[in-house]
Amino acid sequence: MDALITSLVQANFAPERIIPRASMARYTTFRVGGDADVLVNIASPAEIPVALRAAKHAGVPVTLIGNGSNLLVRDGGIRGLVVRIAGDCAAIRREGDCIIAQAGASMSSIAQFALAEGLDGLAEIAGIPGTIGGGVIMNAGAYGRELSDVVTRVCAVSVSDGKPVVFEGDALRFSYRHSALMEADVIVTEVTMQLTPGDPDAIRSRMNELAQARRDKQPLNLPSAGSTFKRPQGLFAAKLIDDCGLRGLRVGDAQVSEKHAGFVVNLGSATASDILSLMEEIRQRVYAANGVMLEPEIRILGENKKA
Repeated sequence: MDALITSLVQANFAPERIIPRASMARYTTFRVGGDADVLVNIASPAEIPVALRAAKHAGVPVTLIGNGSNLLVRDGGIRGLVVRIAGDCAAIRREGDCIIAQAGASMSSIAQFALAEGLDGLAEIAGIPGTIGGGVIMNAGAYGRELSDVVTRVCAVSVSDGKPVVFEGDALRFSYRHSALMEADVIVTEVTMQLTPGDPDAIRSRMNELAQARRDKQPLNLPSAGSTFKRPQGLFAAKLIDDCGLRGLRVGDAQVSEKHAGFVVNLGSATASDILSLMEEIRQRVYAANGVMLEPEIRILGENKKA
């Protein structure tokens, strides 16, 4: 990876933002995962095509992450360059009744910004622990609202040639936990959301109500990646898992949460292999009982650890 690091340095990335052999356990909320060959922290959208050119010059693949809240990295890590777009690429601004946020802005900070501006439409996403860039790709949602309800425009950069790409309206092809961005091979740089003026007190009350509901029902005190499985049509993954008596089931230090069966948590020293084995056990037992094959909601990346 020396050629890649040299290319990044020559492209004027500060050395402290280039992390060789980056432990992905540090960059994911599951707190598991092997090393990435090289990770670079992006500070502005303009740096994205620069990083892509450096990777292309070095002949290595590129993987994009945000704050790692919906991500499981296998124990063998990730080859090539990991481009991380998080807190340093997180500007938020208002234009009329729209909020425009850089990809690294957290959904909670965007919701708080909207509250301060008296704009309604984001209270339900305030507790989702992810960035807007990652959230819009998978059409994240909670409590009956999805980003597709408010997102009107997404600016991105093509991974293949580093050129800007814009997706608007129907071109985003939103559906449950899906968008056209998933297949487009792009890196999101900016998201526009159309909101409506609202009563700040009512918005704040709704946000506080949902925050309390999360604290009451979700295992927020343990490392996880949020909801582990997608909701099957007309059903709830957590109920299917619970009905099979799987609450508390463990593989190593990976456990089906005793507080919410829809979450797999890391009790402290789980490996990615533990989590994947537990997920597969859940899938097979739910399928045997109900004929429903659960699909992972979390993004799974990287290589298995070599024996």
